[in-house]
Amino acid sequence: MADRVLVIGSGGREHALAWKLAQSPHVKQVFVAPGNAGTANSGKISNSAVSVSNHAALAQFCRDQEIRLVVVGPEVPLAAGIVDDLTAAGVRCFGPTARAAQLESSKSFTKSFLDRHGIPTARWKSFTDPKAACSFINSANFPALVVKASGLAAGKGVIVASNKEEACKAVNDIMQDKTFGTAGETVVVEELLEGEEVSCLCFTDGVTIAPMPPAQDHKRLKDGDEGPNTGGMGAYSPAPQISKDLLLKIRETVLQKTLDGMRKEGIPYLGVLYAGLMLTKDGPKVLEFNCRFGDPECQVILPLLKSDLYEVMQAVINKKLSSSMPIWYEDSAAVTVVMASEGYPGTYPKGLEITGLSKAKELGLEVF
Repeated sequence: MADRVLVIGSGGREHALAWKLAQSPHVKQVFVAPGNAGTANSGKISNSAVSVSNHAALAQFCRDQEIRLVVVGPEVPLAAGIVDDLTAAGVRCFGPTARAAQLESSKSFTKSFLDRHGIPTARWKSFTDPKAACSFINSANFPALVVKASGLAAGKGVIVASNKEEACKAVNDIMQDKTFGTAGETVVVEELLEGEEVSCLCFTDGVTIAPMPPAQDHKRLKDGDEGPNTGGMGAYSPAPQISKDLLLKIRETVLQKTLDGMRKEGIPYLGVLYAGLMLTKDGPKVLEFNCRFGDPECQVILPLLKSDLYEVMQAVINKKLSSSMPIWYEDSAAVTVVMASEGYPGTYPKGLEITGLSKAKELGLEVF
């Protein structure tokens, strides 16, 4: 008996999720809402115009279409409680509840949580007053040069300043000029950590964790780590900076401790947990959490998954992950390069046609 699945979102990440889910023999159809040109009528995959923000209408659509699984790609619907509402309506949904998704939607919640549970992270303080934030930047006994909007800012709410003046300017931009809107009503000022940044994602059913191959994404716009920060210009996996031993350490000191801490606080966490880490000379430290697959990390991690993604996600929801741990292709690697319109991440033309897709396929490449 093959099932219908609904993927929420419109990016390359959601195309990759739909592509992987469509490979499952258990799946006969994958809807993507709203989807994009890549997910429009491609084999088992098609787009749906159902409203993603109207949870009651979405639940009705799922009942009418006999959707057996909803997979949430982006962070905004998670923070808005889409999993809570669909689950309450009897629809099976893969992803954390709104309370659990605070690990991404509130940086000040996360930093306090990390401190409470002894999980390594940069020294920090949060502020609702720009003057207080600036005086902290000027007087802290460590380089307090990273300024973050506490709320959701589409992966762009972090400013890494090169000196105190720049850090204070960032505070004023975020809090007074509202560069990131309401996401910046609270700011977190934290220590600048030195090292390489890596992404460690895992599947979890709230108790068991199944780590994915570690990935590294590249945030700067241009080659050679130059230019402004973006939502990510490319990624590769596995990241060779992380040995088997180091991955084990991250699994125990970060991922498992986070899950156990959430459970102890009465907020069980199910879905994908993504830890953005800095490999410092004092060991790995948490920069941030995401409560879903990263974009573009998802595009390099899923091609390395040997198991059936649909089965893994159902095992997570059934809290039976320990008995169906995902298997990964050994000795394989994947890399993705993001193409963006000229002008990104500033203002840029939208809706330009993408050509050469058939050429890419001939070369054995997958375009998401």
